[in-house]
Amino acid sequence: MAPDLTAAPARSTRSTPVVFGAGTAIGVLGGMIGLGGAEFRLPLLIGLFGFAALSAVILNKAMSLVVVLVALPARLIAVPVADVAARWPVAVNLLAGSLLGAWAGASWAVRMRTATLYKVLTALMVLMAAALVVTHVTAFGMLGLPPWARIPAGVAAGFGIGVVAAIMGVAGGELLIPTIVLLFGEDIKTAGSLSLLVSLPTMLVAFARYSRDGSFAVLGANLRFTAVMAVGSVVGAVLGGLLLGVFPDLVLIPLLAVVLLVSAVKLARHD
Repeated sequence: MAPDLTAAPARSTRSTPVVFGAGTAIGVLGGMIGLGGAEFRLPLLIGLFGFAALSAVILNKAMSLVVVLVALPARLIAVPVADVAARWPVAVNLLAGSLLGAWAGASWAVRMRTATLYKVLTALMVLMAAALVVTHVTAFGMLGLPPWARIPAGVAAGFGIGVVAAIMGVAGGELLIPTIVLLFGEDIKTAGSLSLLVSLPTMLVAFARYSRDGSFAVLGANLRFTAVMAVGSVVGAVLGGLLLGVFPDLVLIPLLAVVLLVSAVKLARHD
């Protein structure tokens, strides 16, 4: 398959306040539900800032990496390091699949035709909307799989999550958190911390794979844009965290799911 040739280095012509404001808005959306907001940032990079699909994915991955690096220390303060460290087998189990998935997903993304990548991103946006609703509205517990089945299930789930995270340029917390709860029976708070520990190396692997492709040059051509939006995302995430609980989940989550679905429709129609 031919790579996304339209992902050649392109510079955004938007002003710094607009870029920072967009990043802040994305951060607030994510912060209000305890996530980084990368799933909302991707369609904005394509629709508002005019980046081609693969370029948007690479930029989104870079910004997601910054947000995770900032969020991880804060998360480990909220959840004792000892509690997270005691659950290292969970992280290792998922990483066994997610690292391979991240490399495979990034490899597939750079080889996809532009039209195909838009279709794949559309489907994944719908998946993220469904995961958002299931994670925050539906009450669920451990599946109760026997140990011999839990480990391969964790590897398989990690691989799938790694693929999705690499292709969308997201951290994957929307999928990691319910997976950790369902397969390993961890509480939501602990699952959130573990998801960051799995996300970081998974993102680094995808980032390394993208760096081997010519389209990675879009990052060098837009370093200022990336830095400004990343800072805005971090600031917004902090603000969104302060608003956590202000809006009822039964109102906020369906609304955000609709935003994702509308974004998916726009991606599907993108020319």
